[in-house]
Amino acid sequence: MKKLDMLTPIGLVLGFAMIAFGILSNSGFAGAASFLDPASLFIVLGGTTGALFITFNLKEMKLMPKVLKATFSREETELPALIETFVRLSDRARREGLLALEAELEDVEDEFIKKGILLAVDGVDPEVIHDIMNAEISAMEERHLKGKNILEKAGEYAPAWGMIGTLIGLVLMLNNLNDPTTLGPNMAIAILTTLYGSLLANLVFLPMANKLGNKTEKEVFMKQIIIEGVIGVQSGQNPKILEEKLSAFLTAQDREKEEVEVMEGMEETVR
Repeated sequence: MKKLDMLTPIGLVLGFAMIAFGILSNSGFAGAASFLDPASLFIVLGGTTGALFITFNLKEMKLMPKVLKATFSREETELPALIETFVRLSDRARREGLLALEAELEDVEDEFIKKGILLAVDGVDPEVIHDIMNAEISAMEERHLKGKNILEKAGEYAPAWGMIGTLIGLVLMLNNLNDPTTLGPNMAIAILTTLYGSLLANLVFLPMANKLGNKTEKEVFMKQIIIEGVIGVQSGQNPKILEEKLSAFLTAQDREKEEVEVMEGMEETVR
């Protein structure tokens, strides 16, 4: 199950707030209007979008809504909860057999876990399960990589289109040096397109691409642990041994948290 990743909207709001603070602290609300220029924004956004259309095909561009949504969401399942799930599955499999796990899967939301356990219940060889699930991980990585590439390219194109807008503004300004009334608007296009391009690249596109890459690494890591858990359940490993094996992937912070929870549980029992 996915939840909203609050750090992404907070980061965007904080970044734009710092820009607004820098503008307002020096020029006030009256001067802030000079930083808004629709023509400059259209040049950057339109040019970047056009370049993306040329670079990628229609199927890849249709991934953009999902890619952007992924940067605002996070997986609810954490490693300690994942380990607990496999300990429970392993315990029931040893007591009642693998077939009993089909009923247990009703409480499992992760489709990757369900797929692995169902393969184990069907008696598929561990090597084949490993290959099938790793193939799914590779396919997921490929999908995420395409989305990451689109955002990275947008981060490359936006500043370039900002420079193109700057050149357009300079040409317009030089062509109308005899008319002082046009110097201000043309100079605005020249400067603001560079600002907009750099802002979109360094606050929106590139940070989102990096976040998607980090999320992919974490998701691959979690799925590799799931494979280990599925193989352990299928082979009939002792739940305690399986727990110790999967706990090796816990970070120091997770271990400390787990120890605190165990101590709190013991205190509750004593009471």
